[in-house]
Amino acid sequence: MNKHERSNGEAVVEYLDSNLRLVRPGSFVRCAVTGEIIPLDQLKYWSVEHQEAYASPEAVLIRLGYKKAE
Repeated sequence: MNKHERSNGEAVVEYLDSNLRLVRPGSFVRCAVTGEIIPLDQLKYWSVEHQEAYASPEAVLIRLGYKKAE
């Protein structure tokens, strides 16, 4: 996917083991923990099991219950 194939809105994504599949094109997704906007080209953390995106490793730890949200 390149920048010409995306719209400016929120993407709908299927999170796979080592890749993503765009269900609806967009330029970003939201962190499931913080609600922060994550540009698709900067998305590094997600859960296949929960089908969620995360903005940071800290957000992953919060989602998994290893750390409390501040």
